[in-house]
Amino acid sequence: MSRIGKQPISIASGVKITLDGQNIKVEGPKGRLERTVHDRIEVKVEADQLLVSTRDEKSNALQGLTRSLVANMVDGVTNGFTRVLEINGVGYRAEMKGSTLNLSLGYSHPIEYPLPQGISAEVDTKANTITVSGIDKELVGATAAKIRSFRQPEPYKGKGIKYSDERIMRKAGKTGA
Repeated sequence: MSRIGKQPISIASGVKITLDGQNIKVEGPKGRLERTVHDRIEVKVEADQLLVSTRDEKSNALQGLTRSLVANMVDGVTNGFTRVLEINGVGYRAEMKGSTLNLSLGYSHPIEYPLPQGISAEVDTKANTITVSGIDKELVGATAAKIRSFRQPEPYKGKGIKYSDERIMRKAGKTGA
């Protein structure tokens, strides 16, 4: 059996969960999320806890996955998620114009990236960081990965966009003799 899937999800105060067949809707102070659950999975609300169970023995992986996704939904509408990106490189910078992120990353053209619905970003020009935040963990991670993909960090000088907790394995350059 799935050990993660068996754990109950505690529902914080101020969070309202609506079950409509296989659809789960979670509303909280920060917003509203909804997701459709696989047919082999059953979700029940008991008191202030949410329980995820399987309809057959073959769905243990789906049980753990669904439990994690629903727990992220509950956590997202109460606290939200953030991801911090660092920009390293001479002349590399970012700025926000409305809901569009403008990046100068050493290319011959600036990159304009419109942020998806439900995602916000803050740019700190002194520390050269971009903070991506939102209530959907999956969308926050995908947006941060897309921003990072515009100029991935290179291993020789470390120039590019990297996650704040990412460690770049540096390589030694050529040794001219």
